[in-house]
Amino acid sequence: MNNNSVVKKVVDYIETNINEDLSLDKIASALNYSKFYIARVFSEETKCTVYKYIQGRRLTLAAQKLVETEQPIVDIAYESHYDSQQAFTLAFKQLYKCTPNIYRKNGVFYPKQSKICMTSSFTGSSFTNYLAGGKLAA
Repeated sequence: MNNNSVVKKVVDYIETNINEDLSLDKIASALNYSKFYIARVFSEETKCTVYKYIQGRRLTLAAQKLVETEQPIVDIAYESHYDSQQAFTLAFKQLYKCTPNIYRKNGVFYPKQSKICMTSSFTGSSFTNYLAGGKLAA
């Protein structure tokens, strides 16, 4: 099995279970791989750690909710697996360079961490494609 298919399985598992508690141990157990193997292969292929990918995806989904719903920020924070609105705001600000409240007022969604799609090779080499979704900023 090549590294691309391992990463694809990891990404598919994460995307399917993004609203659940996700740890490297849980992912490795579900996919029957060593957590060390998954961490190494994922990082080599995507130039991103599994944890950072999960965090980025959750914050991107939160950003989308901020723009598209009137849901309270604290509820979005808890749904994004943050223990407090303060922790959520800090992480959100690091990624989006503004607070969730300001982001909501701006009203334009732009994904920072889109789903990673691993595709097979056409000429023996592989490539990673990042999909974007939602309303994009100009």
